[in-house]
Formats: sequence, structure tokens, C-alpha cells
Amino acid sequence: MHSNLRSFLDLLARENDLVRVEALVDPYLELAEIHRRVIERGGPALLFARVKGSRFPVVTNLFGTARRIERAFGAKPEALVRDVVHVAENLLPPRPSKLWEHRSLALEALKLGTRRTGRAPVTQVLDQPARLDELPVLTTWQEDGGAFITLPLVYTEHPTTGKHNLGMYRMQRYDAQTTGLHWQIHKGGGFHYHEAEKMGQPLPVTVFLGGPPALILAAIAPLPEDVPELVLASVLAGEKIKVTKNPLGDFSHRLVAEAEFALVGKVPPHERRPEGPFGDHYGYYSLQHDFPVFNVADSCISVAAAILLVVWSMESVKADKEAKSSVKVEPAEPTLPTETI
Repeated sequence: MHSNLRSFLDLLARENDLVRVEALVDPYLELAEIHRRVIERGGPALLFARVKGSRFPVVTNLFGTARRIERAFGAKPEALVRDVVHVAENLLPPRPSKLWEHRSLALEALKLGTRRTGRAPVTQVLDQPARLDELPVLTTWQEDGGAFITLPLVYTEHPTTGKHNLGMYRMQRYDAQTTGLHWQIHKGGGFHYHEAEKMGQPLPVTVFLGGPPALILAAIAPLPEDVPELVLASVLAGEKIKVTKNPLGDFSHRLVAEAEFALVGKVPPHERRPEGPFGDHYGYYSLQHDFPVFNVADSCISVAAAILLVVWSMESVKADKEAKSSVKVEPAEPTLPTETI
């Protein structure tokens, strides 16, 4: 499995399964409309080099075909996750008796977890103060409540035990320093926030964008409570996940070294703002509700000079009046349609 997003993109480019779009594209509806036309026809992954209002490119449709899913996660990702969970449950914690009992899995134990590194792509650029309005966050449907980050890897730690969680919760950008955080109490991150809120404390949160495909799979996998997501990610990747010290030094969270972005902030207690509506993958708009607020004030965005990973499902809301973009996407393979897609 690829150790970072760029390695995966390089593979797709070599296989003519990635198209670079040089035309200036608007993140408000236009980029999403192009994406939908391409994915409906089984088209390639798309790298938008110029996005209006941002200096960062956007890549979409990375997992839009079974072939690309296999390239990212292996031939049978569901079976692989089951096997990895079995390994983790039998080796955690790695006591000598367990290692001997499951000695055939002992080599896998050496790959579990994280390892520190001093040099990390994610710390190449430090934007402080953080400006979320400089990110090319997309509005994908006409009735959406705003622009949403749709593939965030949200890292939290329990305020008393320190146990971590890596989840995926959509984030509606409100302004340059705040977003909504769509998590519920039964989710790992939501539970950590509930515990911190009971103590009257803000919960430190680090949001990773991009990075090893193994992290994406681990964040959405239905894991038992005693199997940490970073442990699963390390076994999926076949190596320990590289982490590095936060350059600010005032947050306890280490950063995933191969992430493209790390958004560092806090979720204050007893603060809610309306979040939504959002054109969801179930095929209709999820309604507006109050959710906690992620705040990057007095914090930073750490950047790997950088590609923003944005993916969402095509099986979503069907718009009555959908604007059409004039941008043409050239087919990556001869089997794709030759007309504008």
C-alpha cells in the first residue's frame, strides 16, 4: 500500500488514470459538476491545478472505480481489514505470553503503531495564523449550507486516558478560523469531546488532509473499541505510520508526517452553531442541526506544499437546476468518450 498520497497519484499518472485540469475552476458548484460528469462515466481521477480563490490544487475521484480502489487498498480491502483486526486483537497489548501464543504473527507486531521521524513533508510550510478561507473547500450542491471538507481525518485523544481516535466527520467552513464538526456522541471523536465538555475543557483536535491511503481506510473501518485506528493503518500500510512533533510545540498531538495538511485547533465546550444542510450520499439533503465548532484561532495549518484531497459520493442529491461547466476534460484512455465529459 502507498505510504503517501503522492505515491498513489504517481501510479495513476503512469497508468493514464489521472487527468490534470489546467483551466481555472470555481470551487462553488463548478468543480463538483465536472467531477460528477466524469465519475458517472467511469472516468479518471482529476487533479485541478488552478482553483479560484486558493493557491492549492484539488484532487478528486481517486476511488471512483473498482480498479483505483484496488490500486489504493489492495484487491480485497474488506477481507484485509478483517485479517488486520484479527492480528491487532490477538497482539494488543503485546505481552510475551500473547506473542508466544500467536508467534506466527510476531513479525506483524513489529509493524504496529507509529514511529517518530524528524523530517516530515507536512511541516515544510507553516501557516500562522491559520486561514481556512485560503483552502479550496468545495460547495457541491445548490442547497448546501456552505462549503464542506468532505474527507477529513479527524484525530482526537481521550482527555483522561489518552486513547486516540481517528474518524471522518464532515466539516462546514464558517469563516477563516472556524468550521462545524459533524460528530455524534456515539462516534469516537464525539465521545472524547463529550468527556472534555463534562470537565469544562476544550478538546484539542488535529485534522489531516491527504496522507497514506491506509489512514483513510482505517478512519472509516468499523473497528472494535480496543483496536486503535493508527494500529490498523500501520498494518494495512505494512509499516509503522511516521509521525513528527508539532512545530508549535504547545499541542500534545503528533502530526502524521506524510499528510498533505494538518489543521491544528480546538473544539471549545458548550459552543454550537448550525451545520448543514448538506447533499448527502444517501441521496437527499441532511437537514440543518447544531454541532460543535472547530476553531484554529491562535493555532496553525501545517502544509506539505500541498495537495488538498477532496472526495465525495456521486450517489447524492439530484439537482433540479444544475449549472454546466464549459471546462473540457481530455480522456485518459482511448476507451473513454471523445466528446466533452
